Amino acid sequence: MDNFDVIIVGGGLAGLVAAAELGDRGKRVALIDQEPGHFLGGQAFWSLGGLFLVDTPEQRRMGIHDSRELALNDWMGSARFDRKQDYWPRKWAEAYVDFAAGEMRSWLHGMGMRWFPVVGWAERGGSFANGHGNSVPRFHLTWGVGPGVVEPFEARVRDHAATGRIQLKFRHRCSAILTENGAATGVAGEILADDLSLRGQSTNRDVVGDFELRAPSVLVTSGGIGGNQDLVRQAWPRDRLGEPPERMISGVPAHVDGRMIAIAQAAGARTINTDRMWHYTEGIRNWDPIWPDHGIRILPGPSSMWFDAEGNRLAPPCMPGFDTLSTLREIVATGHHYSWFVMTQKILKKEVALSGSEQNPDFASKRWLEVIRQRVLNRKATPAVEAFKEHGEDFVVADTLEDLVEGMNRLGTVPVDLEKLNAQIVARDSQVDNPFTKDAQLMAVHAARNYRGDRLMRTAKPHRILDPKNGPLIAVRLSIITRKTLGGLETDMNGQVFNPSGELVPGLFAAGEVSGFGGGGYHGYNALEGSFLGGCIYSGRQAGRATSIA
Repeated sequence: MDNFDVIIVGGGLAGLVAAAELGDRGKRVALIDQEPGHFLGGQAFWSLGGLFLVDTPEQRRMGIHDSRELALNDWMGSARFDRKQDYWPRKWAEAYVDFAAGEMRSWLHGMGMRWFPVVGWAERGGSFANGHGNSVPRFHLTWGVGPGVVEPFEARVRDHAATGRIQLKFRHRCSAILTENGAATGVAGEILADDLSLRGQSTNRDVVGDFELRAPSVLVTSGGIGGNQDLVRQAWPRDRLGEPPERMISGVPAHVDGRMIAIAQAAGARTINTDRMWHYTEGIRNWDPIWPDHGIRILPGPSSMWFDAEGNRLAPPCMPGFDTLSTLREIVATGHHYSWFVMTQKILKKEVALSGSEQNPDFASKRWLEVIRQRVLNRKATPAVEAFKEHGEDFVVADTLEDLVEGMNRLGTVPVDLEKLNAQIVARDSQVDNPFTKDAQLMAVHAARNYRGDRLMRTAKPHRILDPKNGPLIAVRLSIITRKTLGGLETDMNGQVFNPSGELVPGLFAAGEVSGFGGGGYHGYNALEGSFLGGCIYSGRQAGRATSIA
């Protein structure tokens, strides 16, 4: 039986950040994870590496005027906190915006992190100034993408592991948080057999032994439920989003299974806002999958026309990159599990990017020449996007609209009417040369191109979709892709967990997605992007620095 100051359950980004901070404080830490050692970093490894930062040099160089006040207005307008239990989530939201507008960038920069100079404009909202969405671009893409975010914290943890201060215990699956007199005192579980599966693949659950570890503090950093569709469906907010789709694809590996949530509850923890969740609407099935039902999200520019399964154009703010949950609600309301992008090759080249570190080898390489070669000088889209166009089961490519609709109807479960689709595209095309357009999406395109970052990298020059010189035509069948848990274990600002009576559980802490990225749901109902990794970093740091933790 080993004894530690702190036991951390989960080797993702939040766990690594907390472990690094605790190690710096001289604490003896055990970091346990059910997956093999080469999975260290968890879901963050697979991410695009975007961070929500405020009023940065990167923004100012791109002509973006941002402030803590504007960011907080955007956050609160998106979160729409409206419940009594939102007290701590609101506190976390305010503190994170302060962090993002304050020392976050300089602290990460001091650890060697750098960002692509063109700041992305994600989740633009599209409704009112006091509603959902980012008023300005804030999505800072880390050089090295997800692995580049994980790298400095993993390096710090491994340095402490080399001295013996931190013990890394992989293939240790926690099945119970031990308690005495209502206080957490350790963990117990099973040792799983070694597994050489590639990172992200499903690993075996063969038990080869048991373990028990003791510590006065237990920190749960085990992630959310996005890889467990049964739990997603159980928590689905039917009153707000309708019935969950018949088919969904998974944006996270199967090990993002949510099992530690129930284990923490059994030890006395309280969960709140479990009906708040974040799933993307632009999912495509990976033609070269790593995990079960592996989905990749299209990160769209603003120009693709978006139609429901029956070929009806979605109304604003349901436009590419504007309001994820509003679009999710509209798609689900059709009774079908998919929708369609219709675009040209010119739009594909300029505007279609893919989530996932493995889909962006140029940004992962940290080499400018690779980025310019693949995204500026290349006549086609990036190799990863072109590979999906060629091999992906969700893509239809055709020279004429007639052939495009024929291909869409082979893939879809309900027919798209050629004449109706043609009429909607013709109406849109008629507004392309009109600077006084009444088409809301074309207004958004013109607004996007006022930002030189979008004009350079992410927004195609407006053109007629049905003009053959802009072709070929491309239709993409889009599925709902599971991703993030916005509610979770309720905590104070130190990450200490509350029980159902509203009292702090001695010795029990949580950080990262399992705590709704802080407090039990610091996003509220909506996310502004870059706040998932940012929340893991901030909540992990808060717990790691809390004097109450050890």
